[in-house]
Amino acid sequence: MKVLAAVVTHDRKALLSRCLDHLLGQSRKPDQILVINNGSTDGTGEMLQQRGIGSITQPNVGSAGGWARAIQYALDEGFDAVWLMDDDGFPERQALATLVPCLADDVACVSSIVVREDDPAKFVFPFPMLNSRRLPVLFATKRKVAAVNELQALAGDGTYDFAHLFNGALVNIRAARAVGNVNADFFMYGDEVDYLIRLRKFGAVRSVLNALHYHPDVTTRPYTPKSIYYYLKNTLILNRRYFDQFVLRDVATIAVVLWRTSRRNGFLTALKYIAGGSNRVLYRAIARGWAGAVGRDHEYS
Repeated sequence: MKVLAAVVTHDRKALLSRCLDHLLGQSRKPDQILVINNGSTDGTGEMLQQRGIGSITQPNVGSAGGWARAIQYALDEGFDAVWLMDDDGFPERQALATLVPCLADDVACVSSIVVREDDPAKFVFPFPMLNSRRLPVLFATKRKVAAVNELQALAGDGTYDFAHLFNGALVNIRAARAVGNVNADFFMYGDEVDYLIRLRKFGAVRSVLNALHYHPDVTTRPYTPKSIYYYLKNTLILNRRYFDQFVLRDVATIAVVLWRTSRRNGFLTALKYIAGGSNRVLYRAIARGWAGAVGRDHEYS
């Protein structure tokens, strides 16, 4: 199997360099490493040139545009699979060697589990409990699985029928050819959920519990107006496109955004999005989300 390892980056030179160290140290080497440089201005291009790492430099078209470029490169250059990851995480040494045997011809994608680098017993992004349609449940006694041992108890065969894409996800190029590329119009947020559901039209998308991808804890990262706007807008679009009980999911999404903003940025900042100077961000995101307006909005680029 010919595997392309592709990393999308924007202005995180030190973290990217760490990720590259771990890619180069894999027990099963990728056949090529490619960095999609989304308009970095921090010396990333010079660092890549010094290290002899292949790259494609393009304007900052968001994470979705980065993934789309990486997958298109893999399609054009005859790779069998593309291993996709962000610049701030890094794979454990055996990760690719663990994933490759799991990617059968009829499997669309297998992914590492994303664990906190400071506490590998916990997930960076908790796994949802799934309903009969393999979608996250809305009402349940337990909706999320936050600890690795909890998921191990649920996954009898060592895999789970869900994945947080683009953090160590190995995508079958046959699946990409069948269902198409990542929708770059999502710009940031939502592209991974959209692509997961589309990949399932080809075959299974699974997390492999023995394959680890380490990542910083994101729960304290402040939200920017841009991240709030695209997360909220794109999630509302996905609720209508793919999920049941989308009105209730919309209400829950808005509440979660405001709660997380309060935790990460402070209560007064969250209040400004409801009734203060930042309210246009919130209400425009809701309006555009309900209108199904996928795309990069110039005001929030």
